[in-house]
Amino acid sequence: MTEKPTPYVLETNNLCKNYGGIEALKDASFSMKKGETIAIVGDNGAGKSTFVRNITGVEKSTSGTVKFLGNEVNFENPFEARRSGIETVYQNLALIDFLNVTENMFLGRELTFFNFGLFSWLNKKKMKKEAKKLLSKTNVHINNLDQKLVNMSGGQRQCIAIARAAGWGEKLIIMDEPTAALGVKETSAVEQIIQGLKERQIPVLIISHNLRQVFDLADKICVFRQGKIVSMMATKDVTEEQVVSKITGAIA
Repeated sequence: MTEKPTPYVLETNNLCKNYGGIEALKDASFSMKKGETIAIVGDNGAGKSTFVRNITGVEKSTSGTVKFLGNEVNFENPFEARRSGIETVYQNLALIDFLNVTENMFLGRELTFFNFGLFSWLNKKKMKKEAKKLLSKTNVHINNLDQKLVNMSGGQRQCIAIARAAGWGEKLIIMDEPTAALGVKETSAVEQIIQGLKERQIPVLIISHNLRQVFDLADKICVFRQGKIVSMMATKDVTEEQVVSKITGAIA
């Protein structure tokens, strides 16, 4: 994909998604500049995750367009989005419990000495070395990369998922509720990683219900309500109360 000169990393125009007679996403027009961190907020069922799924090829939009780095895209699946430079951390993390840290970091990107399908020979030494580099880029410290994920905490697993995304993609990282199931200490560790991405000017799109987190991390706040984008606000210009009012519809 040839990049066209543009200040925007992501743009959508009148993006819609219908499930039968239900309009889950209605005319969602959105733009995100390179280097920005934008939080998407809204009640359950407001259209936040549907929006992300339509951008990343998990689902096909009913109508509307998506531009990535100035080029119109229509991803058939998340693997196409990933190859183009969009890395997504979903709520289920897309990690494999019975694989170790290195194997999860290289899931779908395995390094081999030679590749003949079932007879491929993995270059485990090089993968482990590169996994350490990927983790260090986001200051994630895992002592034993041979440890299987089933024995790790939710916070460690989330950090690995984010480090994998940040390590492989620096064009756009999307996170769907990155700290929803974590405790205070683990949430703080994940937020430090996100803050590090901001400092590196990596564009980050975060879906979050945690308004404290949103105000700490985001440059802008995009509010969804009933499938529509009802507001895009600079974080510095609004209060939590105003955002809540937008979410609930108390303020149009």
